[in-house]
Amino acid sequence: MASLFARARLPFKPSSQNSRVDSISASLQPCLDLAPDLSSEIIERCYRQIYFHAMSCDRDRFLESQLRSGSITVRDFIRGLLLSDRFYRGYVECNGNDRVVEQVIGRVLGRPVYGQDEVKSWSIVIAEQGFAAFVDGILESPEYFERFGIDGIPDQVNRILPGRSQGEMPIYQRLPRYGESWRDRLIRDGLMISVDAFNKISRPMTVSRLIYEKPEGRLFKLWFVFLFVLGVGSVSLVLLVFRQMFTI
Repeated sequence: MASLFARARLPFKPSSQNSRVDSISASLQPCLDLAPDLSSEIIERCYRQIYFHAMSCDRDRFLESQLRSGSITVRDFIRGLLLSDRFYRGYVECNGNDRVVEQVIGRVLGRPVYGQDEVKSWSIVIAEQGFAAFVDGILESPEYFERFGIDGIPDQVNRILPGRSQGEMPIYQRLPRYGESWRDRLIRDGLMISVDAFNKISRPMTVSRLIYEKPEGRLFKLWFVFLFVLGVGSVSLVLLVFRQMFTI
């Protein structure tokens, strides 16, 4: 399996600005004890790491029961969450391949991508072999096994540099659920409005807005008719005044 992904992916240099620091918190060490009193906490931490939060309708009770019974490992549970319909609708469907790579690596490996070379490398895997092959490649990578093992819970790598009071920004703050491309597509398809359009709608309609702000679409016709009627009415009023002034 490893040789297949090695042939399929473009090479990239596994280094970043913070690669010289590789301190992993104790919570990232493999948790081999899946006792019933710990299984609930493990499941919640997995949900938080992959989904950020999980409502009752998003939970997979079948996967949870398998993990509690010991039929699957934590790594298998993570794979099930990544391949779920919830994750596909919330993160895969509404993003391009490049952003999906950033999302999955940040949530599963707990680090930012190593640059555009790594993004392009995994994007090709998604395009040629599908999202499931990309997930398998990440979960079966030496990096994942060395960092989390079979039953370790993925978490963010704690990289702290001198001169910085905080480590890496969490994936949830650095990468929102969907990017600007998906937002622009929704606006283009008429499924949502832009901030500028909302501000125009929410502002009260005044005469000055009707005169000086040129609307778009159907409102343009109403705007044109309003100005035409206003102009004709103004000219008529002026003529009427002059007529009254010079009438004997």
